Amino acid sequence: MMRAVIVSHGQPGNPGPQQRAVEDLAARVAACGPGCPVAGATLAMPGALAAVADDDSLIYPMFMAEGWFTRSELPRRLAQAGAARARVLRPFGADPALPGLIVAQVHAAAAAQGWLPRDTTLLLSAHGSQRSQASFTITMALADSIAPHVARVVTGFVEQEPFLADAATGLTQAVSLPLFALRAEHVLDDLPEALDRAGFTGPRLDPIGLAPEVPALIAASIRAAS
Repeated sequence: MMRAVIVSHGQPGNPGPQQRAVEDLAARVAACGPGCPVAGATLAMPGALAAVADDDSLIYPMFMAEGWFTRSELPRRLAQAGAARARVLRPFGADPALPGLIVAQVHAAAAAQGWLPRDTTLLLSAHGSQRSQASFTITMALADSIAPHVARVVTGFVEQEPFLADAATGLTQAVSLPLFALRAEHVLDDLPEALDRAGFTGPRLDPIGLAPEVPALIAASIRAAS
């Protein structure tokens, strides 16, 4: 039977917690009726991908960016795991339902503060990279699609300019939303440190990948590809 496998990066220095997190996500996706069994694996956990993927698998990359990693490195890792013919779907960050989900999250956070959307700034934080434009490109595309629904969208990055602390400085009536798939090192350490340095006082939302609507969104993608 075909199986869907949700794949995330994981954390090489401490792979256990992120492996458990993606397995938990897979269980919640399976409960949404994707039409096939669902497993989870991180690339950082030795043997995890080989244990659940084969040539008949559908691979759902729980990544924000669509670039070298999804097009080159992930297929290489699948080949090493004995699943060279597995079909790789578009990553979470490229899901067409994602902008609407982000808008709904931001509007809810603004309403909780008594703010109108037209008066609310969205601070989108993302990974970024000095070597690849993939994270920057998808972040800016999302910002453009969300911009009509808020006062403005400001973007900041962990690993490239504009850096998050600089982008967040001076923002008022703003909501921070991290464009990260899971809660890992950057979300736990780098983002709050940057916001603290900037004196950011607005609501700080969880990474978009942890939104309660995400399992159903992933299940819909798997059903459509099956």
